[in-house]
Amino acid sequence: MSDSQRFLAVLLAAYLVLAVWLAIAPYNRLTWLIENATIWILVAIIVSLWRGGIVFSRTAYALMFILIYLHTIGGHYTFALVPFGWVTETFGFARNHFDRLAHVSVGFYAYAIAELLWTRRLVNHRWLLFSYPVFAIATVAMAYEGIEWIYADLSDPEAGAAYLGSQGDIWDAQKDMLADTLGGIAATLLFFARHGLWKARPAGI
Repeated sequence: MSDSQRFLAVLLAAYLVLAVWLAIAPYNRLTWLIENATIWILVAIIVSLWRGGIVFSRTAYALMFILIYLHTIGGHYTFALVPFGWVTETFGFARNHFDRLAHVSVGFYAYAIAELLWTRRLVNHRWLLFSYPVFAIATVAMAYEGIEWIYADLSDPEAGAAYLGSQGDIWDAQKDMLADTLGGIAATLLFFARHGLWKARPAGI
């Protein structure tokens, strides 16, 4: 087992402990189920890729699990009610921005996408290596906001409002998509910086 695989095992074990703990008496059981279903699918995909021989770096796994941990916490409290008041008070925010932090971490998956494209030589142009992960994140963000809207429209009003976590902001969906995309840009910039892709032109790029 490689270092990356061992690191993934540690991250998965930590997730299981956190998930079991936060499954106890959540604020709203239906919201907890819906929020965690997304994460269960995500974890299943990561494990399936690993079992299929697609192993990412420790950095990629660490970045991917930030969302998994934050989303699991948000599912327990609902994102609007996560104890995040110290940040709100410190920066004078008008609302709880824990969900924005989680949305930024969605963009961190761009690092893994860029890593996969680079290691498998799936693109042969530096601009594509940079832009594809960002556009992929932006597309996922748009699709997820659409799913949230449909669920909120069809479900119980209280559960729908808890799931959306818009906190009265009519531009919440647009800001969430922006946060996702900015996270994607930051993660892709980190990937380029770590691999020196701004300076040298490696073979095939």
